[in-house]
Parts: sequence; C-alpha cells; structure tokens
Amino acid sequence: MKKTAILLVSIAVFSLNACNKCHECHYDNNGAEVELGEYCGQELKDLEANGYPDSTGTVHTVHCHEH
Repeated sequence: MKKTAILLVSIAVFSLNACNKCHECHYDNNGAEVELGEYCGQELKDLEANGYPDSTGTVHTVHCHEH
C-alpha cells in the first residue's frame, strides 16, 4: 500500500511539473546574445509577446527555447 501511495504521489508531482513549461531566453544586442535566464508560464508568454526593456528603455525582441 505504501509503495502504491508513493508511486501515485510521484506521478502527480511529475504531471504538475510537466504542465509548467520553462524555457531559457535571450535577446540579441549588437551581434551578441544577452542571456535573460529561465522563464515559465505566463511570465514566459508575456516576455515573448512584449519583449524585454533594457536599462536604456530599448525594448528587445526575446527568443526562448526549451533546455
């Protein structure tokens, strides 16, 4: 019984994590890639849709990919 419970909890945790897709993101600046790190869920969608504003206020197009 205990093994079955552990198996079911493991499957549930894995399933919940699989739904939250995370990607490594960067933008290009003067021919160099500027790494932004990993983004997930709505934050990832917003970043790809709206771009990334740097410290000068310039908004860069962001590219994200699964790692």
